Amino acid sequence: MFAMSLSELDMPGRRAPASIPKGMAWIPAGTFWMGSDVHYREERPAHQIYVDGFWMDSRAVTVADFRRFVKATGYVTTAEQQPDPADFPDADPSLLVAGSMVFTPPDGRVPLDDYRRWWAYVPGAHWRAPEGPGSNVGERNLHPVTHVSYLDACAYAEWAGKSLPTEAEWEFAARGGLDRATYVWGEEREPHGRPGGNVWQGEFPWQNLETDGYAGTSPVGRYRPNGFGLYDMAGNVWEWTREQHTDSHAHSSKNTAPAGPCCIPRNPVQESAAADGEPYVRRTVKGGSHLCSPNYCDRYRPSARQGHTEDASTGHIGFRCIVRPEELR
Repeated sequence: MFAMSLSELDMPGRRAPASIPKGMAWIPAGTFWMGSDVHYREERPAHQIYVDGFWMDSRAVTVADFRRFVKATGYVTTAEQQPDPADFPDADPSLLVAGSMVFTPPDGRVPLDDYRRWWAYVPGAHWRAPEGPGSNVGERNLHPVTHVSYLDACAYAEWAGKSLPTEAEWEFAARGGLDRATYVWGEEREPHGRPGGNVWQGEFPWQNLETDGYAGTSPVGRYRPNGFGLYDMAGNVWEWTREQHTDSHAHSSKNTAPAGPCCIPRNPVQESAAADGEPYVRRTVKGGSHLCSPNYCDRYRPSARQGHTEDASTGHIGFRCIVRPEELR
């Protein structure tokens, strides 16, 4: 397990700010190998990159955290709003209802070439009703909040005086000092014969053995932290980054985040960059989730990545925030 010495922390460019944001861990500046040349195509090419030091939430934003934000601001999430017909000109207007994507396991083995066999758009599903009408988060206060879009994550971060990480910042932090390791805990898929994070055990998507005790998300902090003191950087929920998603790492050569707010919905510059006529930019998510399995989605690795549009919300995507020293309030 990697650990920084006091002398290393005091090196130029690595000094932690004097004030420690509550619930956050200091990620020291450094250079690391980002991506992978031996896994999925979108993780290539592996390349070295430098990241400045920053603070990161040691745990993902929880249901309780998000509830405080909503109570203080009256914020309404993307999943709770009726989609704008202008954004979906080819859709049946009667089908454009508020809701979110919910995992619905099939009864038996199914072909793995169509995600619609286990994902369904459920009207009325949102962060307070994660399985749809009639469900609730009553006993999940310490679970990561889900069914939050990139826009929702940005709104929370702005309210909290924080930011979302770039992809490079997230991956560097997730590695915890174990540069080029396959997993955040090292090379073994299951160290000491046990999962190192909340991931799928069994044959996805129909057989969940639940050997870790969880059929879905788990409370944050139930697994060992990485070398930087961060919990659940593998599995549990995918986490939003502010990075515009590309099909490869070929252009990921810096960790500089755009100045100003985390994002501004329907920004004309963003719209012009959207692919295939989508009204929203695709952003990169990292870390994998409780649905990741070696037989289908072996993506609970720090180099793994996927892209989702900014308005997307599902039952397995959440987020955590960072604070750069210059952003401390």
